[in-house]
Amino acid sequence: MLTRSTVATLLAAAALCTLPTAPASADDPVIGGDCAGASSYVTVCKQQPGNSDGQSQSGDQPGKGSDKNTKPQVCSVERLDPQPPASDSVWNGHKLGDGAIYTRVCLSDALAAAAGAQIVPQVFWAAQAPAVNVDPEQLAREAVDRMLLTGPNIASPRAAGHYLVGVPMWMWINESPTTYGPNTASASLAGVTVTATAKVTKLDWKMGDGSIVECHGPGKPYAASYRQQESPTCGHTYSRTSASQSGGKYALTATATWTVNWQVVGGAGETGQFTETRQSQTQVAIGELQVVR
Repeated sequence: MLTRSTVATLLAAAALCTLPTAPASADDPVIGGDCAGASSYVTVCKQQPGNSDGQSQSGDQPGKGSDKNTKPQVCSVERLDPQPPASDSVWNGHKLGDGAIYTRVCLSDALAAAAGAQIVPQVFWAAQAPAVNVDPEQLAREAVDRMLLTGPNIASPRAAGHYLVGVPMWMWINESPTTYGPNTASASLAGVTVTATAKVTKLDWKMGDGSIVECHGPGKPYAASYRQQESPTCGHTYSRTSASQSGGKYALTATATWTVNWQVVGGAGETGQFTETRQSQTQVAIGELQVVR
C-alpha cells in the first residue's frame, strides 16, 4: 500500500517533468537523466532546451514530450529496509548482499492510490542503487512559485489622478517582497535542496501613447517642492491628451522583470540564473491646461 509521502513525492515529480514511455529494462533501472528518451524509471529528469511548449517568461511548467499520445511514466524507487531474507524468491538467484531489492511505484499507481485504490508496489533486484538526477533549475522555479510574485504595485500614476500635457509625470511603485523583492524561498526533492532569491531588476512602462519607458529601479516619489522638474529615475511627459482614448484615459501597463538567482544547498553549490515577468495595469487621464483670457 502506498504511503501519503510516496504519493506526494510522485505528484511533485510529475509537476516537474513529463516523460514519454520507454520500454522497461530487465535490470538496473535508472532514475534520472534527460527527459528526451529517458528510462521509464525516471523520478525527476532534466529538461532539454527547446522542449517547452509554454511561455518562457512566466514561470511555466517544464517542457513536455512532442508525442501527445504518449503517457507520462514517472516512478519512485526506494531501497527496501530491511532487505528480504536470502530465501526470498525476489532475489531471483542473486546472493544476499549482491545488489539490493528495491520497490518501484509509478505515477499512474500514485494517482490511483490517491483516489482510494489499493496498490502493491513492484519489487525488483538491482545491482546498484538507481541514480537520481534532479534538475536544480526546475526546483528553483518551484521555489519561485512559492513566492507568489505579482506585478508592480503602482503608486504613481494614480488611476484617480489628473495629469497635464507637457507636465513631467513621475512614476514609482510601492516595494514589497512580492511586488519588488528581494524574496527568497527553497524547494527540495530527492535529497536536493535549492534556494532561490528573486528581485525586480527592470520595469518597462507602456504608456498607452506608443511610448515605452524603461526604468531600473522602483522610481522616486514626487514631492511638491520638485515643482515641474523631470523625475531623475523614472518619468514620462505626454504630448497629447487622452480625450480620444477609451474612457478618456490611456491604458498603462507596467512589466516587472524579476531576476532569479538560485543555488544548490551544500555539495558543490551549483548556481544559476533566469528571469520571469509579471505585469500590472492601470489607466491615466491626461488633460490640457486651459487658459482663460
